[in-house]
Parts: sequence; structure tokens; C-alpha cells
Amino acid sequence: MATVAEGFVFLLDIDNTLLDNDRIRDDIREHLEREFGTACRDRYCEIEERLFVEGGYRDYLGAVQLYWQNYPEDTRFLDVSGYLLDYPFAERLYPEALGVIDRLQSFGSTVVLTDGDAVFQPRKIDRSGIRAAVGGNMLVYVHKEKELADVERRFPARHFVVVDDKPRILASVKQTWGKRVTTVLPRQGQFANAPGALATEPAPDVSVVGISDLLHIDWARLLGAR
Repeated sequence: MATVAEGFVFLLDIDNTLLDNDRIRDDIREHLEREFGTACRDRYCEIEERLFVEGGYRDYLGAVQLYWQNYPEDTRFLDVSGYLLDYPFAERLYPEALGVIDRLQSFGSTVVLTDGDAVFQPRKIDRSGIRAAVGGNMLVYVHKEKELADVERRFPARHFVVVDDKPRILASVKQTWGKRVTTVLPRQGQFANAPGALATEPAPDVSVVGISDLLHIDWARLLGAR
């Protein structure tokens, strides 16, 4: 991966930022119930939620593995892996998500910065068309807020703009980079709209209803002030 020239770098989250991950989760649950029954769906969702609490990201394929280890007689369940890997992620892009990336690239470099596993998350970024949109600039970590030094090494910048649906992530990045970062919260999905989400300190520098609103921000003025 080639490093970019110093300037402005936009670091874009994926789940519930560019992609409607809540809708994807609903589709997975509906598929499980339809193909395998309610009991199977509930067992899988319990495992998936436990992995999320332990790891901090949605490990859908890891949940399939654990389900199979716990219920090895249910061999047909292995078909779920194919469903997940072939899921039509491009259909779950938020409106104007790719247009936002294109606009941001007129002001700086765009980079995907996301948490996730080593298989499903890159697959999602690729099949959704996001990887091509950002020119292959993709960073996937287990806990991205702990890897900011590596982010900066790979993509040095005079100023960063971080777009993420999780207020705690934005607060953590702001505490680390301070005035060198502008944090942007799209109010999309379960985390951005959770009770007390906007009470997180430090608060986001910019808050918008949805990702498409970034098309209408005066970035030249905002970034010029930085």
C-alpha cells in the first residue's frame, strides 16, 4: 500500500456509516429463521452477540464456526457461510455513500478505517464497491482506536477527518489526536441513536443526520479553518 502525500485524510468507517449494517443483521436473522428455524436462529444470534461483547466487532463467520462446534450434527448449517460471503452488500449502501467518497476525494485522500475480522470484513468492503471507491486504501483492525499510530504511519496527514457512527470511537480519536482531527458523527444505526450517545465527551465536531449530508458540507471552509 502506497503512502499518500501529507494533507487531508478522510478516515471512513463502514458499518452503519457507509453500509446499513443493522439491515444486514436483520437479513441474516431472517435468512436463518426461514432456512433453519427459530431455535437455530436464536442459538446463532446468542453466539454472535457473545462474540461481539468479547471482541468488540461483529464476527459473523466466527459465530458460524462456534455454532458448528457446539452443534456438529447440524451439518446443513454450514451453508450459512456461503450465504454470508455472497451477500449482496452493494444493495445495503446508504444513499449517496459512494458519491460522498467521490466528493471527499476532491479535498484529500479517502481511507476505510474499520474494526472487524480478517475474512468477512474485507469481503464486505470489496463486494460493496467501497474498496474500489477509495482506491484500495483499506485498514481493518480489531480495535482501530488503539492503532492510530499505525494509521498515521501509513497515511501521514496534516489533518484527519474521521467519520464514524460510534460516539465513543470519535471521542477516543479526539483524545489522541486533539486539534489534528475533525470528528464527524452520522446519526445512523443503533450506536449513534442509543440513549445518551450524544452525551459522550468530547462531543463530535460535526453531527449530521445521515452520510449523504456530507455532500452539502462546505469542506473548503471547514478544512480551511483547520
